Amino acid sequence: MQSIRELFGDSSYTNAMILVSVSEQMLYHRRKTGVVYAYPVSTATNGTGNREGSLQTPLGKHRIANKIGYELPLLTAFSAREPFTIFDPETDDPSRDWILTRILWLEGCETGKNRRGKVDTHARYIYIHGTHEEDKIGTPASHGCIRMCNEDMLELFENSHVGESVGIRN
Repeated sequence: MQSIRELFGDSSYTNAMILVSVSEQMLYHRRKTGVVYAYPVSTATNGTGNREGSLQTPLGKHRIANKIGYELPLLTAFSAREPFTIFDPETDDPSRDWILTRILWLEGCETGKNRRGKVDTHARYIYIHGTHEEDKIGTPASHGCIRMCNEDMLELFENSHVGESVGIRN
């Protein structure tokens, strides 16, 4: 594991930010207090890339554009960012890519890389969200989003804010 300075650079330790390391399949959240929390994640099966339709996890500087799911129960399932049921593993449709618990909808900050045109992270509906496949956390298994265990997603959601920086790198 890298040092905190290597992860976040020399930026102020009081700035909250999220860093996703694709190679480590880890998400690091530095809160306003300066304390860093680490969570295992699952990024895209198809690797990294910013093109629309690639089913890859986009790289670069992002920010949290929207937080969706305030005060809903754990394992709330979303469709088009709207809650529609509580996930039940007994009736799971294995072909479905469930978006569970909470959504942090990302927006790219680098025009031509992850913002606007065919590389727009927000228009690609790239989220950090909970998953029904918690057993795959730690390995690339998503369709482009960043998946987390549901309890971890709830904790991250409660301690992050709209506008917070999110860096995604290999």
